[in-house]
Amino acid sequence: MLWWEEVEDCYEREDVQKKTFTKWVNAQFSKFGKQHIENLFSDLQDGRRLLDLLEGLTGQKLPKEKGSTRVHALNNVNKALRVLQNNNVDLVNIGSTDIVDGNHKLTLGLIWNIILHWQVKNVMKNIMAGLQQTNSEKILLSWVRQSTRNYPQVNVINFTTSWSDGLALNALIHSHRPDLFDWNSVVCQQSATQRLEHAFNIARYQLGIEKLLDPEDVDTTYPDKKSILMYITSLFQVLPQQVSIEAIQEVEMLPRPPKVTKEEHFQLHHQMHYSQQITVSLAQGYERTSSPKPRFKSYAYTQAAYVTTSDPTRSPFPSQHLEAPEDKSFGSSLMESEVNLDRYQTALEEVLSWLLSAEDTLQAQGEISNDVEVVKDQFHTHEGYMMDLTAHQGRVGNILQLGSKLIGTGKLSEDEETEVQEQMNLLNSRWECLRVASMEKQSKCFKKI
Repeated sequence: MLWWEEVEDCYEREDVQKKTFTKWVNAQFSKFGKQHIENLFSDLQDGRRLLDLLEGLTGQKLPKEKGSTRVHALNNVNKALRVLQNNNVDLVNIGSTDIVDGNHKLTLGLIWNIILHWQVKNVMKNIMAGLQQTNSEKILLSWVRQSTRNYPQVNVINFTTSWSDGLALNALIHSHRPDLFDWNSVVCQQSATQRLEHAFNIARYQLGIEKLLDPEDVDTTYPDKKSILMYITSLFQVLPQQVSIEAIQEVEMLPRPPKVTKEEHFQLHHQMHYSQQITVSLAQGYERTSSPKPRFKSYAYTQAAYVTTSDPTRSPFPSQHLEAPEDKSFGSSLMESEVNLDRYQTALEEVLSWLLSAEDTLQAQGEISNDVEVVKDQFHTHEGYMMDLTAHQGRVGNILQLGSKLIGTGKLSEDEETEVQEQMNLLNSRWECLRVASMEKQSKCFKKI
């Protein structure tokens, strides 16, 4: 994995992916003459629309179960998964029950793998073979950089932040089709939103590219990587595709950024979002309730404790902190009691504190040994760690549920609502990164045994 992939993988936005992936699926259905879907998660649960999609992509007739029970849905999805496996589509950790149950993360993962196979890899397979390269992202980035090298305002180094201001997207189109618009008129536009809207409209009406993204999806601190990749590949498909070996070598030689942990990236993102609110709220002595501790200050301290701590002497919490025999009572009492901001804040800080200890414990396990006997011990140790994570999964879910319930009461101010939503996003992202990292380590251990 290249460095920009490591950095970007934690900045996935489920809301944007759901919207853009839905648009992609519906674009395919338009080609096949099929009815559009409205909800990516619920509309795929019975497997019928999934088979419709694969029928169009593979050109095969795929019969569907006639009944409407869960068994019929599972059979339909299983048939779809077999088709994907036969087409060498990666389906790691995705099962039929995940789709039938409407699991958001894994449904998005399934659709992304379909997009990756039929749009990204299929579109790029000829040029990849010609260049003897297997990394489609590297080729795509090389193509973008080669195309935009004569635009001094543009320096694309990734598939997230490099696109936020709208200049790169316009430059990419203009480099191949300068007849479509005047570059200086784009540079003079006042906002990133205007520039992005301009590029999307040109691509839609002049190049026939579906508007899979909206300006607000990209005009943000960290745009969603997969959605950007999907859109840029659509452009690659209709524009000249020459990529030089020199451009690829240039990408390989891009300077690596300073070593920054995922936690520090989260801190940067959330500090930028909160810093102004925190300063204003504290300066004015504003308190949202009669609680003696200012809420924004509490959250600022939480961020400092859970994200920025870098003391190398800090040892991970003892293993008993990962064991939570009280979790059931914690969750039930939390959900059954009256929902209020103070109780939510306290519970959130407790879970984030545990999450930090779990991250430390995973890091303290160290690298996987090359000695088979040692790896066996590491595997068993990590199995215990995974069980601890599973035991705490409900606790994380309870906090997210409590936050949603709190927002649903309608008793929060607009700022408080925004704060709770961002805290939930942070908790969910940190948990997901930890879960994925743990599963990857388990898989690597298993392969060495």
